[in-house]
Amino acid sequence: MPDIPRSSSARTAKLASIPLGMAGRAALGFGRKLAGGNRAEIDAELTAKAAEQMFAVLGELKGGAMKLGQALSVMEAAVPEEMAGPYREALTKLQAEAPPMPAKTVHRVLDQQLGTAWRSRITEFDDEPVASASIGQVHRATWSDGRAVAVKIQYPGADDALRADLKTLSRFVGLLGTLAPGTDVRAVLDEMSARTEEELDYRIEGENQRAFAATYDGDPRFAVPRVVASAPKAVITEWMDGTALSRVVASGTTEQRNTAGENLARFHFESAQRVRRLHGDPHPGNFKLLDDGRLGIIDFGACLSLPNGLPPELGRMVRLSRDEEFDELNALMRDTGFVLPGHTVTDQEIADYLRPFTDPIKTDSFHFTRKWMQETAGRAADFNGPQFRTARSLNLPPQYAVIFRVLMGSVGICAQLDASAPYMAILTEWMPGFAD
Repeated sequence: MPDIPRSSSARTAKLASIPLGMAGRAALGFGRKLAGGNRAEIDAELTAKAAEQMFAVLGELKGGAMKLGQALSVMEAAVPEEMAGPYREALTKLQAEAPPMPAKTVHRVLDQQLGTAWRSRITEFDDEPVASASIGQVHRATWSDGRAVAVKIQYPGADDALRADLKTLSRFVGLLGTLAPGTDVRAVLDEMSARTEEELDYRIEGENQRAFAATYDGDPRFAVPRVVASAPKAVITEWMDGTALSRVVASGTTEQRNTAGENLARFHFESAQRVRRLHGDPHPGNFKLLDDGRLGIIDFGACLSLPNGLPPELGRMVRLSRDEEFDELNALMRDTGFVLPGHTVTDQEIADYLRPFTDPIKTDSFHFTRKWMQETAGRAADFNGPQFRTARSLNLPPQYAVIFRVLMGSVGICAQLDASAPYMAILTEWMPGFAD
């Protein structure tokens, strides 16, 4: 496969092929229905083909196109069941699969990043990638001391492609938003733009991973591979075996689902306080369930520095909403910029806004399900109802945007897992301001 398309015009044309293809197939489908075709079968076929085309285009383009697809895949639990199947399959593929680079390109990148002597430090190298994602792919290898390692290599042109995509994807916000009801696609794109340069430099990823690995060395719940070497467009870490969380979502046992869900729910709250950084890319492709029950975490390219941990006002907001102390909650949300100046919101609208975090703390153990996620997201996406006014009155201040997206992503994955987890105990222990 050649290097990914770099020019803005070429990438825009490919992205435009998604809605154009959908429109063309819809016209043909309408004609088949007029001719007496089975409506349900035709609609199912159109949906499946749209999902297949979306995966092909986003996977081929990689860069920001595929990264947005991965971000949306976290919220696939919110997609209504009648259209969920084909999209779920296509979006799940985006979590860990993409057309790979040819071996000669891989070797060329390693020569540039590690020097040609890398062949003496890496004694065995598998040219077939074990995972291919938005801006890089991973190969299994053996380090000179005998350790199994993962070699992550950035695609040539990924930097230009990512920057170009983030400028053009906004034209397709409406279309892409239909894949994840309740998700603010534009906010996700804005956040990606703000963090682009950090993700493109694998030395920063190596720094983040070293901090997490040092904190969680020997931890009974979590495992983070140590970093062996890093360069701007290549990073080498210790290899970690485990069952991909996407596989647990598809076919895991109840025990596996609950173990993975509890550890995932705990990880983001706990690490924000212990590491003072937040793992910013929560999708199932970045987590593994190890045989001993620990949650393995990989891909630290997108991390948010939190020198003081999670802001305590967020914990207070969740607690006040749970306890229905809406006067104090409304004042707090105004003070922190969540309610726009001059606007009003009702108690119910605020409660619905915070529901993904307050429902799970009304019992000692909460069962995260797709049905619950669909109902929760459905309220946010119901533009014929009161949430339409809420959307114009409520604001997500920039300093909280990454935190909200990550915690919502964690909730979305728990719903995919169909997991039960002691969310209230986790927040009580690790969320500042919640138990005060």
